[in-house]
Amino acid sequence: MKAKLPELLAPAGTPASALAAFDAGADAVYAGLSKFNARERGENFDADTMARVIDYAHRNRKKVYVTLNTLIKEMELPELVEMLSCLNEMNPDALLVQDLGVLRIAREYFPGLELHGSTQMGFHNSAGLEVAEKLGLKRVVLERQVTMEELRTIRSKTSLEIEVFIHGALCCSLSGCCLFSSHMGGFSGNRGKCKQPCRRRYYSKDGNGFFFSPQDLAALELIPELSDIGVESLKIEGRLRQPDYVTAAVSAYRMMLDCPRDEFNDRIGEAREMLSRTCGRKWSSGFYREKSFGELIKHDSIGATGIRCGSVEAVAEDGFGFTATRRVGLGDRLRIQPLGGDDGPAVSLTKIFVNNDPAKRAKAGDRVFVCCDKPVPDRGIIFKIGESFGDYSARVAALPEKRMRVDLDITLTQKGITVKSGNTILPDWSFELDLQTAERRPADEAQLKNEFAAADSDRFELGACTIYIDGKYFLPASVLKELRREFWKFAKKHLANGGVIDSSGVALEKFRREYNALAPQYELPAKMIETVAVKVRGAEPGNRNAIRAMNVFDVSKECSEAILPEFVSEDRVNSVAKAVENAYRLGIRRFRVTSLYGFALLDKYSDIVISASTPLPVCNSCAALELERLGAGKVMAHIELEKAAVEAMVEKSPLPVELYRYGRPALLTTRANLPVEGELRDNRKNEFEVRFDKKSRLTRLYARPVFSIPRMERCFDYYDLTNATWRVTEAETFNYEGELH
Repeated sequence: MKAKLPELLAPAGTPASALAAFDAGADAVYAGLSKFNARERGENFDADTMARVIDYAHRNRKKVYVTLNTLIKEMELPELVEMLSCLNEMNPDALLVQDLGVLRIAREYFPGLELHGSTQMGFHNSAGLEVAEKLGLKRVVLERQVTMEELRTIRSKTSLEIEVFIHGALCCSLSGCCLFSSHMGGFSGNRGKCKQPCRRRYYSKDGNGFFFSPQDLAALELIPELSDIGVESLKIEGRLRQPDYVTAAVSAYRMMLDCPRDEFNDRIGEAREMLSRTCGRKWSSGFYREKSFGELIKHDSIGATGIRCGSVEAVAEDGFGFTATRRVGLGDRLRIQPLGGDDGPAVSLTKIFVNNDPAKRAKAGDRVFVCCDKPVPDRGIIFKIGESFGDYSARVAALPEKRMRVDLDITLTQKGITVKSGNTILPDWSFELDLQTAERRPADEAQLKNEFAAADSDRFELGACTIYIDGKYFLPASVLKELRREFWKFAKKHLANGGVIDSSGVALEKFRREYNALAPQYELPAKMIETVAVKVRGAEPGNRNAIRAMNVFDVSKECSEAILPEFVSEDRVNSVAKAVENAYRLGIRRFRVTSLYGFALLDKYSDIVISASTPLPVCNSCAALELERLGAGKVMAHIELEKAAVEAMVEKSPLPVELYRYGRPALLTTRANLPVEGELRDNRKNEFEVRFDKKSRLTRLYARPVFSIPRMERCFDYYDLTNATWRVTEAETFNYEGELH
């Protein structure tokens, strides 16, 4: 039998991009509403258009995954639940989530929604996927810094669906662990507002460059290997890009996915030519090959995306001039990048002059004047970031109204089939059968679900569907088709005048009732004397009752708490498990988990106390509830939360809340070999330190000023002095009290 091809998943930052992706051959798209998605800077979808696009996809046997993949503050939970209720009625094929609180609410109150774990959740080894299964996820988008060999091993140890990135921009940092944008201005990448400071120029004693800006991922050559490993979905990055990018990228990967293996090498050149029209950075194999860790970042390559086509030579009130180094024309989009690497303005070419004459296009060597009303940086580098594309507005406007969703419970036995609807007034429907036992290829859940999904109606569609089969039966395809036709004929008759039960409204009221009753389930001590401090040489802050913590590999008799690392490659999972066992044998009963995989390694120990700690983010009480279910006894408020958000979470959290009060949290953590180490700064005189850790084989970026905030009532303190060897003065302390966006 021919192996099943992976799904080709495309970005849809706009409805036009969704239609372009489907036209080009994508099996599915991922898209977000205007809030709570990791690309809030994009155009995104309103609720009505999202519902129509989902329905359009289902009519054409395509899928839509909705991104709800940012961290949610406590005071935002009511609005979040309203959005979940709305999405539940839209019937997307899955929700992509990062926040454990969002995951818990969706799973408990809207169980018909399939859940996928975003790459921001940081799943990167098989132990993490054990936890993902407990969380109720059906699919996990793996951390982008997992190698091909690690992926192969992980795939062999889990039945969960695995999704991986195959094309687009790469983040330098481990997913979900980046605080760089927050530190540089309060715009959190974990909340969809990243300002991409990693793409800027930085200065060190050995020179300057773009030390944190990776090349783009382009994995055409890896398609056969990824298919053989058995990943379920291949994902193209780019929700901030336009339909021309989506069309080119999807077309190239579609061609190579469908290409016979014996023709692969002959046709890959044509696919590369298609990809060249995506106007990205230089291509790489990303983190899939360990040898590429040292080649991924070229510090002398400017961090901007696009194809370079000149430099600004003259600036006027109504535009700018340059000498073209490649072809440009009306409808193309250009970005003018300042030499320092900061964000530059983007312009669409609507009017140009070539050699002083009006023109539609210019070729290499032509002198071009672009008419625009935006200020552009003098001597800025000009990049082509997109080409002209068709007008999709009429097609988007013509998308039909969403059909009525009918949820079904289908039971198949030897004697017949019964169909019940959970969200409508539809009576139970049954049909008698006399089925034979199947020696091979018995009727299965997917077969029944796919067949009943064909409602053959402009008014109705299959919603959530559960299948129960009590044996292995032979069900001829012709009989199944007839059953489907008879059922929908019956349904249309009984639902002609409506009859949908508001199940989402019921779930919404249940959440509100239970959330209002949520309150702390612990008693605070008379004095908040429990101060956690990382064990270091020399003096440490706090009092004599400080609990000393240490990396799980370095525990000693002086240590009473062990910290698990935030990233453990698949080949080191067993060594960390042994280190945990050794710590337990030495009497350690307190463990600090910094990534979800840690709960799998600690699951067998019943008499320990687990703290969920940075960089594992906890932003709301529902996330704390979920961590309590996994075994946590304390949570650390996410370091990006402002005071009001922490106080709101403390009012509801079932677990004690800890506050990161003093230290140097890593702003960026990566497996890439950065072309810099030691001290550096940017052109705004912000100071940083880059350090490579031999034990974890990770490189981390720290701010030179110390992160320091005042004590808060009802919060335990945490001091991170792992970098106490740096001299600290009061003037260098970074007091972070501003609200993060």
